[in-house]
Amino acid sequence: MNGADFRRLMISAAASIEIHKQQLNELNVFPVPDGDTGTNMSMTINAAAADLRKTEDPDLEKASKTAASAMLRGARGNSGVILSLLVRGMAKTLKGHTECDGTLWAEALQEGVDAAYKAVMKPAEGTILTVARLAAAKAREAALENNFIEFVQQAAIEEAEIALADTVNQNPVLKKAGVVDAGGKGWLLALEAMLLAMRGEDVIAPEGDNQEQVKEQADFSDFDAGDITFGYCTEFIVSRENDNDPEKLRAFLTTLGDSLVLVDDEEIIKVHVHTNDPGIALQEGLKYGSFVTVKIENMRLQHTEKVMSEQELAPQIAEPVKPLGVVSVCAGDGLADVFQNLGVDGIISGGQTMNPSTQDILTAVNKVPAETVFVLPNNKNIIMAAEQVDELTEKKVVVIPTKTVPQGITAMLSFNSEGEVQENVEAMTEAMATVDTMQITYAARNSDFDGYDIHEGDYLAMYGSALFGTSRDIKVLLRALAEKVRDDGKEYITIYYGEDIQEKYAQKTADLFAKICPDADVNLLRGGQPVYYYMISAE
Repeated sequence: MNGADFRRLMISAAASIEIHKQQLNELNVFPVPDGDTGTNMSMTINAAAADLRKTEDPDLEKASKTAASAMLRGARGNSGVILSLLVRGMAKTLKGHTECDGTLWAEALQEGVDAAYKAVMKPAEGTILTVARLAAAKAREAALENNFIEFVQQAAIEEAEIALADTVNQNPVLKKAGVVDAGGKGWLLALEAMLLAMRGEDVIAPEGDNQEQVKEQADFSDFDAGDITFGYCTEFIVSRENDNDPEKLRAFLTTLGDSLVLVDDEEIIKVHVHTNDPGIALQEGLKYGSFVTVKIENMRLQHTEKVMSEQELAPQIAEPVKPLGVVSVCAGDGLADVFQNLGVDGIISGGQTMNPSTQDILTAVNKVPAETVFVLPNNKNIIMAAEQVDELTEKKVVVIPTKTVPQGITAMLSFNSEGEVQENVEAMTEAMATVDTMQITYAARNSDFDGYDIHEGDYLAMYGSALFGTSRDIKVLLRALAEKVRDDGKEYITIYYGEDIQEKYAQKTADLFAKICPDADVNLLRGGQPVYYYMISAE
């Protein structure tokens, strides 16, 4: 296998996961709306496919490095991060090689497993990790028998199939639902698509059902120049004069525009990007060497124009003017206001069903003018993506593992902008453990979960990470939660109502809690969050 072959393997794997995305989503047992496994894995690996399509005749090292770098930045959700780490470990093994045989491929699969396990604090059996680990071990055995790469891959797939089937027995939740692990299934799909590509049978993702709408020739009379999102086509070549990693330039320019193509060798870096800030792009390029050529074209006015204003030359990575800063993930303008009023520097829009990528978090971190930036993920499925940011930026990044928005708000209340890093870590971590989070959402699918017969559209009440109850009447769940809070002796209750709840109904909910919990201080705030009708914190 050479670089072109690896490129085809990854594009084929991305196509297969895209095709089966909904199937993987439906394997998710928990019925709440979420950033589902299939969606997250598809978005992650398609980031690699997109970058690989832009490379011209890459060697093996470059192809694998391009894929790993793109997936690291595009990783979404825990399943996406683990998938990116599997590929990252493979790229580490393939570094310095122009060809890959069965033995080296087996080593690459194993290195991917090692990288993934190192990143997971408490690896659980019956997950994608289990499937990947057993498949890699079998690949190494097969390589000793036959060094043909297809033979090794076939052996890995056969073992992955066995391991995937056994996940239903290793995870009690999967066993009760009678389904296999979605992440493990996704990795098996990737391995199978890779083998097909090795055999010249690449998997191709369908282009959609609107083929009849495709015209033989574009009609530009309908085109409005105002529809151009990024107005300047910016191209430049810089000579390589230092050891700065061009992948950092790629990551930076990705935040600045679209249609990015970056090609580098030992002597030059060539860049093409559409952006509204060509001056910033050029300023960043100077960090890698002197310009050989520069061309900027205004795509709206159709003539060449140099744009080098001082404002455009402002650095994308903010210079530190203070020791500590904070960014927080949340969805809803009301919640964003709460965090900003508490001193958060940057808001990353996202949460359930909208897991931000590592690149999204990196971009927000880089904009904070602080030496150390704390990150509040506020969702268990975003924590791993946030943890990948530290090595991608010159800033120090500290992730406080908040799993809910109320945990993040409580942690922020304990943040001391003048304090030491470790003092803040301890104070914020301790504080977030004092709050109980209740949430009411809806069932995204039919499910028999934890003794509940759940139907699509039912109201679901969560207490912490556990399902508290389900009903067709939201008032039944709110009353039950209020009684739970009262019985637990909570003193401070804050109710954040979502975008689908009118204020008058939210006030009735606050009145209900005040009546059932007469000794508690009840506050009502508009959160404006999607998906969750109510988020309630109790301390």
